[in-house]
Amino acid sequence: MMKRVTLVIIMMISTLGLFSFKNNATDAKKTSFASYYHDKFNGRKTASGEIFSNKKLTAAHRSLPFGTEILVTNLRTGKSVEVRINDRGPFHSSRVLDLSKAAYKAIGDPARGTMPVEFEIVEND
Repeated sequence: MMKRVTLVIIMMISTLGLFSFKNNATDAKKTSFASYYHDKFNGRKTASGEIFSNKKLTAAHRSLPFGTEILVTNLRTGKSVEVRINDRGPFHSSRVLDLSKAAYKAIGDPARGTMPVEFEIVEND
């Protein structure tokens, strides 16, 4: 009986530790590279079911929930833009965000295909 109680307590503590780690990891600022969508994706459905427009301030991320608002800062210029996650991707190992062209232009030069960015969650729906 005592072994079973001890096992349950250890499992509960482990579970609490994982949840707190997950929340801290989600809330922390992240640094990576971002690119932008090509115009050929205008009018196509995103993974969330929304129709994509390069004129909106949106982005793709592999795992953040759809509707999550994030603040993206270009590490070269210091400029920032707030975007909403509405798609999955990018599917390239060196990048963590694909920005709409409007979002990319707000903080960087589209002539450069990628830029170093830092991002953090602003609001999570």
